[in-house]
Amino acid sequence: MKLFADPDEPMRLDVYLASETECTRSYIKTLTDGGRVLLNGSRVKCGAVVKKGDEIDLDIPEPFTAAKPDPDIPVDVIYEDGDIAVINKQQGLTVHPAPGNYEHTLVNALLARDMGLSAINGVLRAGIVHRLDKDTSGVMVVAKNDKAHLSLSKQIADRTVVKKYVAILDGHLKEDEGTIDAPIGRSPRDRKLMAVVRDGRRAVTEYRRLEFLDGHDLVGFRILTGRTHQIRVHAKYVGHPVTGDEKYGRGAFMGSRGQLLHAESLTFVHPSTGEEMTFSASPPEIFEKILRALRA
Repeated sequence: MKLFADPDEPMRLDVYLASETECTRSYIKTLTDGGRVLLNGSRVKCGAVVKKGDEIDLDIPEPFTAAKPDPDIPVDVIYEDGDIAVINKQQGLTVHPAPGNYEHTLVNALLARDMGLSAINGVLRAGIVHRLDKDTSGVMVVAKNDKAHLSLSKQIADRTVVKKYVAILDGHLKEDEGTIDAPIGRSPRDRKLMAVVRDGRRAVTEYRRLEFLDGHDLVGFRILTGRTHQIRVHAKYVGHPVTGDEKYGRGAFMGSRGQLLHAESLTFVHPSTGEEMTFSASPPEIFEKILRALRA
């Protein structure tokens, strides 16, 4: 959609588009953050000022229906009660439907279990409080009601949730442990990828080498912020991408099915009881198989 702005006086981009379309300001922000709004041919933030004569390109994705239950997708439930479910997500499974992939996601699988899911994020992201990349396996928590969702979301925003990962990296890190503090935003070269960029959002990753391997390191990570592809981007930034990473690394390795990155444990406070809980899961067999081979 192309618009030629004609406001009575200069105004914010999101305010102007909300008045000229059926989109809400929050949805305009989502589109803007995703690079789907151009002002005079350039990407901008939703607070950019629009003046008479400006040219606006607005790319609104086609609407799609609610996620359909899919009982054929296996779900490894580590823990479940009336408020939450803790899942060990398998590698290769997308968390929620999105344009281009409306089926075969974790949400489709959870809906088939009829466990009840929070509705705060809408029908396509029912219960989803945080995500793991498609080819990242491991522990994640799902909210079964809105109260639990709000509690978990606040804990994540307050950075009190402890997320620990383990990964195999290409090459050997210079230091046994350290902190990577480098801002992450959309890659200027490819909108579908993230990168360390000057005007990105602050991203902080702690790391510790767990083991020297043949041409690789086994590394433990703790992320203090939750940026998209954070560990994968930071690993590439320091020159040692996650082994098997198709987007940020060298691609398939010894039969890997994507990056060898696993969410090993998750610690948070239960939304109802106030109890601090920690859940963990071992890496998938392909991860362990490659690890054994590199040790040998």
